Amino acid sequence: MSFPHPARRATQQVQVDHILIGSNAPVVVQSMTNTDTEDITSTTQQVLELAQAGSELVRITVNTSAAAAAVPHIRRRLDALGCKVPLIGDFHYNGHRLLTDYPECAQALAKYRINPGNVGKNRKGEDQFAMMIGAAVEYGKPVRIGVNWGSLDQELIVRMMDQNARLEQPRDAGAITREALIVSALNSAQRAEELGLPHDRIVLSCKVSDVQDLIAVYGELAQRCDYALHLGLTEAGMGSKGIVASAAALAVLLQQGIGDTIRVSLTPAPGGARTEEVLVAQEILQTMGLRAFAPMVTACPGCGRTTSTVFQELAQDIQTYLRAQMPLWRAQYDGVENMTVAVMGCIVNGPGESKLANIGISLPGTGESPAAPVYVDGEKTVTLRGEHIAREFQQIVDAYVADKYAPKESPG
Repeated sequence: MSFPHPARRATQQVQVDHILIGSNAPVVVQSMTNTDTEDITSTTQQVLELAQAGSELVRITVNTSAAAAAVPHIRRRLDALGCKVPLIGDFHYNGHRLLTDYPECAQALAKYRINPGNVGKNRKGEDQFAMMIGAAVEYGKPVRIGVNWGSLDQELIVRMMDQNARLEQPRDAGAITREALIVSALNSAQRAEELGLPHDRIVLSCKVSDVQDLIAVYGELAQRCDYALHLGLTEAGMGSKGIVASAAALAVLLQQGIGDTIRVSLTPAPGGARTEEVLVAQEILQTMGLRAFAPMVTACPGCGRTTSTVFQELAQDIQTYLRAQMPLWRAQYDGVENMTVAVMGCIVNGPGESKLANIGISLPGTGESPAAPVYVDGEKTVTLRGEHIAREFQQIVDAYVADKYAPKESPG
């Protein structure tokens, strides 16, 4: 049984180089480097890795004069490598000065991220915000006004708490803090428009680290504006905690049609790949049926009937193989990212699940005949045996892709 996809909330469409955000455009996957931007070589390499993993926008820290000076060099190196992923500059505290003093940086970036809580206070803050918006207007760049729970304008929150305390029936502090996030974002967006930034060059975000707070904030924000919205659970955490929390929060909002770009802010394990956050974001969108990035593998969880680890190893090998092949397949064939593959472990559900996938294999459970039937588009085509089942199955997948999906036409 299939169900309709959630209707997307109507928003202004924002152009970030060749990427469209909002309206009917697909939800965009974003990531951020954790290299020192002053290190041109390592930052270029990590941006390239994130883009190759499927990040459609990559944000980099621009926090020093040396970092700002490095940005155009990073852009040129990426262009020379054929990597056209748009770069977003992440500015805090001194962005007004960096964008003014380093015009090549301002031009090389595709979008700016401004945090209203870290721009400055009082008149000085207003002037510095105006300088950053002025750069965006001058260079024709969109801006994400990104409010964060941990850096919320303290003067704003104190003023709103005082106003709330004078009410006959005050609201709880959490509700006032959530409201302050929304007010900060909307007021800053309004001010940006007054300074000349077009409505369709503004993206908003109000990021927090609690799942229920994120859902509440974005649900309210979506009702009060038509700006494109960037979703993300800030400081989501490490490992399974960060993945589960991000998936829980983003899935609820995406199901409501809220969200135009997403980032999964995972803390990488020591030595871990930064690209994990990209894969998790893609898998959230793909498992919800909102986008397709790579063939999906259905795999048996295992039980007392599957004491052998053969099907686990095969499922892992196949999933790794599909991911590795996707850049090549994506360049050669249309629609291959929609393919489904099943790797099952015994006779109970194996044949049935295998028939439902484009390609499926049902491995023998404990005590079953040492044979693995393969199903292609619901029909049994061959039974594999012996020590080379994984390799033979990969060959079947390769043949299926070449036969099933139309080759892309060469440009020109």
